[in-house]
Amino acid sequence: MAKPNAPAYDLTDAEKRDLTALLQQGKPLPEKYRFILFEDKREVELVWNGKTREVCTTVLPFQTLEHVDEPRKETKSQEDLFDARGRQQKGWTNKLIWGDNKLILASLKAGALRRQIEDAGGLKLIYIDPP
Repeated sequence: MAKPNAPAYDLTDAEKRDLTALLQQGKPLPEKYRFILFEDKREVELVWNGKTREVCTTVLPFQTLEHVDEPRKETKSQEDLFDARGRQQKGWTNKLIWGDNKLILASLKAGALRRQIEDAGGLKLIYIDPP
C-alpha cells in the first residue's frame, strides 16, 4: 500500500529494474535520474572553478562619480521635486555604481546607504552589467 504523501515517480519498469540493480551493486546512479528521484531545493546560482562561498562584508565608501537624472515634464504636483535643470532636489535618486558587484552588494546591504535604502522603501532594481 502506497503512503498518502509519497511522491509518484514517472519511471518505466525497465528503469526501475536498472536502478535497483545499480543500487544493489553499489554503483552511482545516472545523472538523468537526479531531478526525477530527488527534490532540488537549491536556488539558481552561477558556479565556476575556484568560486568560494565566502561573502565579503567590506563596507565601501560610496562617492558620486556621476549623477543621472532625466528631465521630466514638470507638473504642479512635482514642481518642488525638481530644479530648473530637471535634477531631483529631494528624496531618493537613481545611483550608478562602478565596481566589483560582490563588494558593492555587500556594501549596499551593510554600508552607509542601507538606512537611505530602507527609508526609501527598499531597492526596486539592481542591474549588473556583465563583463
